[in-house]
Parts: sequence; structure tokens; C-alpha cells
Amino acid sequence: MKMLMCREATRLMSKRLDVPLGIQEKMALKFHLAMCGACKQCNKQFQLMHDAGRVLEHQTPTTPFDLGGDSR
Repeated sequence: MKMLMCREATRLMSKRLDVPLGIQEKMALKFHLAMCGACKQCNKQFQLMHDAGRVLEHQTPTTPFDLGGDSR
């Protein structure tokens, strides 16, 4: 298993929010996060934004404004 550079680790952090990582990707990312404090913090921020987006997705109305009434 090769050591990831931060750029590749960041790409994997983003990717895993959309699709499951393969076992090699998962292990390489886990190892990198154990060694790199900056990427560990970045990972927390990715997860926070992802979770916030999911919450907002369920709270946002279908139409953000009334399309049927008089605008006066």
C-alpha cells in the first residue's frame, strides 16, 4: 500500500461521501488520516458540510416562494 499525498486523501474523502470506497482506498485513507492532522480536520469539515446538506435537503420546501399570488 502506497502512502497517500494530501491531495489524493482529500479526493478520497470527497468520493466516499458519494460512493463506497474500495478496501485499498479505505485502508490508505484511514492510514493517512491517522498520520496527518490537517487532513483529519479537513475530513471532519467534509463530514460536517455533508451532514448539514442532508438536514437542509429535508427542511427546504419544494418551492422557495409562492408562485401563485399577487406580488404586490
